[in-house]
Parts: sequence; C-alpha cells; structure tokens
Amino acid sequence: MHRDAGDLARALAGLGAAGLRRERRLIDAWPDAADGTRVRVAGRELRVFCSNDYLGLAHHPALAAANAAEAARSGSGSGAAHLVSGHSHAHHALEEQLADWLGRERALLFSTGYMANIGVHAAFAGRGERVLGDRLNHASLIDGAQLSGARLLRYAHADAGSAARMLEGRSDCTLLATDGLFSMDGDVAPLPALARLAAAHRAWLLVDDAHGLGVLGATGRGAVEAQGLDADAVPLLVGTLGKAFGCFGAFVAGGRDAIELLLQRARSYIYTTALPPGTAAAASAALVLVQAEGWRRERLRALAARLRAGAAQLGLPLQPVDGPIQPLLVGDAARAMQLSAALLARGYWVGAIRPPTVPAGTARLRITLSAAHDEAAVDGLLEALGEAWREQAVA
Repeated sequence: MHRDAGDLARALAGLGAAGLRRERRLIDAWPDAADGTRVRVAGRELRVFCSNDYLGLAHHPALAAANAAEAARSGSGSGAAHLVSGHSHAHHALEEQLADWLGRERALLFSTGYMANIGVHAAFAGRGERVLGDRLNHASLIDGAQLSGARLLRYAHADAGSAARMLEGRSDCTLLATDGLFSMDGDVAPLPALARLAAAHRAWLLVDDAHGLGVLGATGRGAVEAQGLDADAVPLLVGTLGKAFGCFGAFVAGGRDAIELLLQRARSYIYTTALPPGTAAAASAALVLVQAEGWRRERLRALAARLRAGAAQLGLPLQPVDGPIQPLLVGDAARAMQLSAALLARGYWVGAIRPPTVPAGTARLRITLSAAHDEAAVDGLLEALGEAWREQAVA
C-alpha cells in the first residue's frame, strides 16, 4: 500500500463493512482486586468470559507479593538482554523450576510466546528444508516457519494421516509443529501419532502448549501429559506464562544441547530485553500454586461440564470439545459481532472471533472459563446466551 490517506481510509472502511475491524475496550477498574473475572468498562460492571486466565491466578496475592518483593531487590526492569547483563537469579531459578516440573533437562525464557516460536523455527529449520504444520496452527507458528526461510507445508487440521501423506518420500522435513490445545477451536492435537511420524522422519516435534499447560493432564503438565507422552516423544515444548500462570512471558523446554543451540541461534532471544525479574518471581510463585492447588483444574472441568450441559438444553451449537475453551460457532462475522454486543449489553464480555484469526465462514463466540468463575456466573451467561441467540434467530 502506498502512502496515501485515501487508500488508508478505504482500507479501514473495507474492514468495517466486512465486520472485521477490531477495537480495544478500556478496563477502568477491577471492582474486586482479587477477582479478575469482574471488570468495569465505561462505567458498567461486566463478567469476563474471554480471558485466558484459566486458573484464576492473575489476581492472586501471592503473585503480586512475589513480583513486588523481587522488584524491590532487583529493580523494575532487567536492563538488558539475557546474554548481556539481564539474566538474574529470578530468571535462572524459574528456568530450572520449569524444566524440573516438565521433566526436561533445560528451559529457556522468552519475552513472549510469539518470540519463542519464531526463535525455535529459526534455530531448527532453514533454507532448503521443510516445516510441516497443522493448518490451524497459531499465527506465531506460521510466521516462525515463514521467517525461518524453510518452506512451510500445512496438513489438514488435527489429521495425522494427512501429515503422513505430505511427508511420503520426503527427507527434507526438519520440524513438525503443532499447537497442543488449539486456542480457537478448543480441541487437542493427536500427539502420539505426530510423535511417531516425526521420529520416523528424524524431524523435531515442536508442541506449542500455551493453552494446555496448567490445565490439561492429571498434574497440569498439559496436552503432552494428558496423552501419555514424554520428553523423548516431544523434544521441543513451548509454554507461556500469561495464561494459566497468570503472569507474562514464555519458555521453551527440551534437552540440554537443544536448548543451548536455541540460546545461540534464536534472534528473538538474543536481541531483546529479558523479562523484568519481578515477573519471573511471580511466575515461580504461580508454578507453586499450579502444582499445589489441583482443585483449580477440577473446578475448571466442572464449570465446563455445567456450561456444556446448559448449552445443550438451550440448543446452542457449542463445538464438541472439553476444556476451558468453548467455541460457539456462528459462521457470519457480522452476526458474531451482534451476538457479542447483545451479551455485553447484558453484562457479559465474550469475544467475537473473526477472520483472519479463524477461517472464513467460521466466525464464533470464544467462551473461556476460569477457576475464578462460580456456578452462578456460568448460569447467568447461559441465560444471556439463550436470550441473545433467540433474538438473532427471530431477526
């Protein structure tokens, strides 16, 4: 696009006409500082059903206390990249704690999950090689593959047979990448079959389990644990700290040499400022709670079951998935926006997900649950959903 005010205006108008223009809502306050599911926006109190704070830890006092204590010792920022002067004891301790929890030899902190996925692809794939990825992979996995210089091949969503057919006769695939728990669909990748396929082709299997860690598995170790796999089957595991952990940042966990190679090659690690030490300390406190308070996962499962049962009674077409992400498929982007607005008017904040985040014709409401919700909040959301859905059907 050339530098032309008319072109900019037309582009923005086109997004608006298609129902694809995005806007931010400004949170004025949290009426209860310990409850992240209640916010005040434009003077109105809303119940939040679009956050990724699955375990309700983002407003936990232990995290705030750890952050403040470390900031008092180490300052509000790290001051430099990890490889310069930005790597503190708080960072190092968190890396060791994450590696130990996940049964890996090492973990490496990144500032964001996006940067972690770009870094892994750059370190383990390059020109003349192929990356194989799920068609519905997160944008960071897609961008990471494209920026690596390798050629990206995309198999049918969650279809290991499709992946196998794409690799028949090939010897140039070095990385097979997939989400663990898919963030927009709420389903889980077929990891055992993908692990066997990657091993057969001597490719690295990368699982981005940003939305599964802390939530899935008997002890919260994510989709890998839930499907009975170990570090040998999944040698590269990406996780984030801003979802179930309620903090910020990301990491890659794997074998000692693999992580050392990542440290040496990942430009998105080498050339950026390290997380504030207080953020790392808060994440360490969150990890303690993730391990000690299994009731949060149990509560999350119970709330998901309650939502699904209520939706079935109302005839709402939730997608057939378990877990904290419950997509309500709408199809048309404009209708998804209208439903989201109708819920907002009733005091419930549920995001409308539209292309290009999801494929054309699959716009949806993405309902997300938190252990901080209670049964009354879920029942209230169901009532509001039923009313809004009926209104749209009549219209």
